[in-house]
Amino acid sequence: MIDLLVAGGGPAGLATAIHAALTGMEAVVIEPRPGPVDKACGEGIMPRGVRHLRALGVEPAGHQLGGIRYVDGTHRAQAAFRDGSGLGVRRTVLSAALYRRAFELGVRIVPGKVGEVHQGPESVTAAGLRARWLVAADGLHSPLRRALGLDLAAPGPRRYGLRRHYRMAPWSDFVEVHWSRQGEAYVTPVADDLVGVAVLSTARHPYATCLDRFPELAARLHEDAAANAVRGAGPLRQRVRGRVAGRVLLVGDAAGYVDALTGEGIALALASAEAAVRCLRAGRPQEYERAWRRLSRRQRLLTRALLRAGSRPETSRLIVPVAARMPGVFAAAVHALR
Repeated sequence: MIDLLVAGGGPAGLATAIHAALTGMEAVVIEPRPGPVDKACGEGIMPRGVRHLRALGVEPAGHQLGGIRYVDGTHRAQAAFRDGSGLGVRRTVLSAALYRRAFELGVRIVPGKVGEVHQGPESVTAAGLRARWLVAADGLHSPLRRALGLDLAAPGPRRYGLRRHYRMAPWSDFVEVHWSRQGEAYVTPVADDLVGVAVLSTARHPYATCLDRFPELAARLHEDAAANAVRGAGPLRQRVRGRVAGRVLLVGDAAGYVDALTGEGIALALASAEAAVRCLRAGRPQEYERAWRRLSRRQRLLTRALLRAGSRPETSRLIVPVAARMPGVFAAAVHALR
């Protein structure tokens, strides 16, 4: 019997397996797709996420990020990170770096799907393997979460994301968030010659149509500079009844998701992976729920507040002007997510 079975070979799943291996646990990852795995993602990692990666022994190549800038027409608000740099990194580059570290530590990565899960008082069985614990890190629309009956309905407008890369030199070391009445566009430098642009919106329109809502940004991005096809994700909001079901823990996007608006997805996934392994190592899985809520609290509160403001025409047009007039408040908000 192995110590830990991990469903999903994305950043959350691999980070969980690496943490387990670093504490002496035997970990096996089940992933149906050959690595490195790509997905629609803003690809900006906040400073605390960078620190978590270094603690794992992972330092992927990317572009240093100095802070966050909000843009809405002539209005600008920006805040530099106070305690270290963030990192813009291609999802495939991050995935490859995590795979390498997992292999170095002896983590087995098995191709396949987890399928049915059977739990007993001392073990859990899935994918033909028996383990003491199972971590479900199988993504935003986690099949394991649904099978365990942990999904909850998510009322309200559904938001979707589209992402594309452009072969060009970044014009800033900041992540730029361009606002419009219909959504946001996120510009993240991920290499010295590559920029990622993700658009979030409730409207399910083609990428080019969404980009036209940001004339200043669209003018910088020429079709012949597009480096790849558009990738999409959504609906983004995922409500969860709980993150612990017997001997199964939910980590990463599978643990519940508010929105990509604050760019904290990777950092939270890495932090929750560490917390999950710490609780399992101590034999106290029930403590993970409280740990996850503590780790995600500021991100959840700020994201919900911004979503509420951005969903109303009378308040969405005020977000960037108010942030520009109150730079100290904006900087404090950015630092809270650090």
